[in-house]
Amino acid sequence: MSKITFLGAGSSVFAKNVLGDCMMTPSLQGFELALYDINEERLKDSENMLNNLKHTLGSTCTVRAYTNRRDALRGAKYVVNAIQVGGYDPCTITDFEVPRKYGLRQTIGDTLGIGGIFRNLRTIPVLMGFARDIQEVCPDAWFLNYTNPMAVLTNALTNIGGVKTVGLCHSVQRCIPDLFEALDIETEGVQTKIAGINHMAWLLEVTRDGVDLYPEIKRRAREKQQEQHDDMVRFELMFRFGYYVTESSEHNAEYHPYFIKKNYPELIERFNIPFDEYLRRSVRQIERWATMRDELVNNRNLGHTRSHEYASYMFDAMETNQPFKIGGNVMNTGLITNLPREAVVEVPCLVDGSGVTPTYVGDLPPQLAALNRTNINTQLLTLEAAVTGKKEHIYHAAMLDPHTAAELSIDEIVAMCDDLIEAHGGWLPAFV
Repeated sequence: MSKITFLGAGSSVFAKNVLGDCMMTPSLQGFELALYDINEERLKDSENMLNNLKHTLGSTCTVRAYTNRRDALRGAKYVVNAIQVGGYDPCTITDFEVPRKYGLRQTIGDTLGIGGIFRNLRTIPVLMGFARDIQEVCPDAWFLNYTNPMAVLTNALTNIGGVKTVGLCHSVQRCIPDLFEALDIETEGVQTKIAGINHMAWLLEVTRDGVDLYPEIKRRAREKQQEQHDDMVRFELMFRFGYYVTESSEHNAEYHPYFIKKNYPELIERFNIPFDEYLRRSVRQIERWATMRDELVNNRNLGHTRSHEYASYMFDAMETNQPFKIGGNVMNTGLITNLPREAVVEVPCLVDGSGVTPTYVGDLPPQLAALNRTNINTQLLTLEAAVTGKKEHIYHAAMLDPHTAAELSIDEIVAMCDDLIEAHGGWLPAFV
């Protein structure tokens, strides 16, 4: 029996999307869907939910929950990762509260910035444990990483862990639908080319029947920018740098030094920047689960509509050798020629029976590569801190982060990092 292992299966809604999709995929019938989570109550919830779904869909997949991670991974052909180390409480709260004492405000804090740095530092050791298990019990498995911070974690799994990894993010999939809906443009027949780094990939080309749609996109965006809306940061970046970026405005507000500045408070209202947005989302998600748990977990008639998640389509492509195109996060093996080879890039990839094959992009426009490199600097130094265990590289990563450096002095940055290390306590390995 072939096996798909889902790590972090207590994320029941996401597990339903990914594994419900697998249950609806003909080539995946008969697979074991192996569930693992450190929260045994949530693990049991997901097991019950997926067994109900299996009954409703008439799937021949087998659902099995494991409390031993190695057993869950043993013999797996595919592994899906959706963990969050430290959760909302205490770690995400810490990521926001300590920097706030220094006047450093964040919107999401899960990818770059000081929040992203510390999320990486507490997550990498856990993923290295996954990698050691995979090397021993399923060394040929493909690892689909959905966990943020995407670029650094995918890099660590590939280079340090030696695992066949591709990072998957919704931002490439949602880029055109969300942009065109906001601008009231029809998406049918649109062709695109997107490449860069995770959460900062660029809509390099957008055409219909060979006609460049960028002039019309920019015309409508300038009209829309006259009133406040949720995408003001991305539109501003497009006007200034020429291209639209894949990830949302609340994310990109904290990836650059231009939008959150203590000496220019008017920018917050002008660009509609939502501080502490990730905290609010986390609370809403916790409250929502409390009300929807019975509907999902104990619903014998639970149904499912196949989602837009890449996972099941990728598994199907590998099983059937029918090609499928994704936007994937992979090592930059010369794919984007003006970004560092040590970095993870987000590029079009072909998935088929041979696995995941990234495509060559070449040079990005120089201003876009320059923006990407400002984020890559912090990514690579965060990885260096994790690998060496040296505290100085945590400081380096934070000092080179565009948003942090725009707000704080060097002394403040170092002191804040020290406070964050202390506040995280046992959630972090020891640094010297």
